[in-house]
This record gives sequence, C-alpha cells and structure tokens, in this order.
Amino acid sequence: MASMNDKDYYALLGVEKDASQDQIRKAFQTRARKLHPDVNKEPDAEERFKEVSEAYAVLSDPDKRKRYDAMRSGSPFGGYGAPTSPQGYGSDPFGGASPFGWGPFGGGFGGAASRRRSRSYNPRAGTDVAYELTVDAAAAAKGVRRGVTYQRYGTCEVCHGSGSVEAEHSETCPTCGGSGRITVDTGLFGVMAMTCPECEGTGRVVADPCRACGGSGRTLTASEVVVDVPAGSHDGDEVRVAGMGNAGTNGSSAGDFVCRVCVPEERLERTQASGFNLIGFAVPFAVLGLLTSTLSSMTFIVGVPLVVGLYLALRGGIRHQGRWWRNAGIAVLNGASNGLALAVFLVLMLSCTSGLGRGGYGGYGLY
Repeated sequence: MASMNDKDYYALLGVEKDASQDQIRKAFQTRARKLHPDVNKEPDAEERFKEVSEAYAVLSDPDKRKRYDAMRSGSPFGGYGAPTSPQGYGSDPFGGASPFGWGPFGGGFGGAASRRRSRSYNPRAGTDVAYELTVDAAAAAKGVRRGVTYQRYGTCEVCHGSGSVEAEHSETCPTCGGSGRITVDTGLFGVMAMTCPECEGTGRVVADPCRACGGSGRTLTASEVVVDVPAGSHDGDEVRVAGMGNAGTNGSSAGDFVCRVCVPEERLERTQASGFNLIGFAVPFAVLGLLTSTLSSMTFIVGVPLVVGLYLALRGGIRHQGRWWRNAGIAVLNGASNGLALAVFLVLMLSCTSGLGRGGYGGYGLY
C-alpha cells in the first residue's frame, strides 16, 4: 500500500490545495456516492472508496491537514511545532462524533429541512416543543382558549414516518457490517477508527430512503394547536398537548406541545427579583447582629444590601396580585438562604480563629 507521503489527497478528492472545508466535504460526498461498494460493482471500487475516505479523514481535520501539507512540502511539521491534537495519533480523532459532519450522503439527524441526510436507521423519540403564551390576569383567572401556529418536525406524509417508501424493515449497514465503525489506515497518522459514514454509527440503514424526508421519517412543517388555559391559571403554569411536539425519527413517538403561561401582572421584573434577593441576603446578618449584640458593627453588611435591595424592588412599582407577592417572597427566601450560608461560615471561621488564639497563648505559658 502506498504511503501517505506518496498520495495526493487533493487529487483523490479532485479539489485544489486551497479548497475550503465545505468544498472538501462536497467533493468527498460526490465521490463517496459513486464509489460506494453498495452502488459501484467495479473490482477496485472498495479500495478507491477507502482511499477517498482516508483523504477526507485527513483534509477535513485542520491540524492533520496542516501536518500533511507540511510533510508534502518537506518539513516535518511545517513550522507549526509538535502535534497539538489532544486526541493523539492512536485514539479516535473525532471524539466519538461522526467525522463526516452531516454525513457523506447528505444532511444529519435534526438538521434543517433543506439538508439531506444519510440513510441511517436511527429511531429516536421526538422532543417537546415549548411555547410561551402571554395572557392578562383577568383572562388567566377566567380561563381562555387560544389557537397557536408554530413550526415543528411532523410525520412525513409520503412514507408515513417510517423513512422507507416500500421496505418494511431496516437492513444491516453494508459498509460497516452492522458494527457502526470503520477503520482507515492513514499511514503516518496510523489506523483511525471512525463512525460509519453510511449508518452514522447505528449499524442499520433504511433500505429505500424516502425522498421527501431523506429517510428520517419526518419533515419540518407548520402546525396549529388549540390551547385551553384553565380558569385559575397563574404565571409559570404549563398546559401540555400530547403528541403535538416534534415527531420522532423512523416511526418513534412524538413529543408534546408544552405551553407555558405568562401573566405579566404576576411576574417579577429581573431587577425586582435581584432587589428582593438582596433584602433576603441581609436578614440573616441582621438576626445574627441582634443575637450577639453586634448589629452596630454589621451596619455595612446589613445596611447596604437592604437599601439597594429596597430601591431595586420598589423601583418598578408594587403590584397587588397575590402571585406577585408570592414570587417576591420566594426571591427573599432564596437571598436569605445565601446570606445564612455565608453567616454560618463567618461564625465558624471566627470560632476557629479564637480557639487557635487561646491554644497559642496557653502553649506559650508552658515555657
């Protein structure tokens, strides 16, 4: 087998030496489709496929590309110093992720609708779609029904979510034999293990990928849902609509549409929440000062947070909604917990310091 120094990886991919990463990726995708052993039955197709995979493995990695260019020019490291790749030569250079980005045959799982994907069979449950619905306090108290239009991944209407138009079942990946990994001998860089570019590591592929969804079983679409906000709702409450989230891949279950209710009259502004936090922070120190008769010495640590906190909390105006006061109380408690932790720490530090001082004086008294 020819050494890496004898191979022109740029020529193997048909790109110029100053080609961008995107041009290299597209060139590899084009050649991989033509030379794939499952498509090309020529005797040397498999060997040529390995060569272009090796070329892409090196040129797609900026560090390896620099070292390869330097080696071709005659300098061991081309002025870049010793190799700095954190993985080293003998480990997976791609950190366990697919080295082919969106795959040699197109887009990847979860990408934009315009991107094509490989024909990997990868069933995954769909994620929830979160939406914030703003209503006033009166509507939240009485209950309200709202129609919402949003974008989500819906079940493909052509293949009905399976990802395959005709075949009922997936098949073992012909490239990796079901292992989900392939190895490429790059010569100087050693044998590198990679995620299989065809199945993207799953070991299974869709037999005949649907052209509408690329084999994922879902497409980006606009959907509508009617949300019933029940009477007596408050800021932060959630209303779920089952099955109206993102569709799963290859026939897996869909997530939910999660509507979070926002009632501005009950919501603390960010500065107000910070103000109530400061007020709560000062409370433990005020109590500590009263219990130890040292409040006068704690004027700064109590007075400054209290004054600044009151200013921030009241600057936006006081609202008379019960939930607003509840949120304010929660913010005060959060601040008080932080202040209490610091107060206990200071008390323990002072106790240890005074104990060491007494022990020291006693020790000197022995002499």
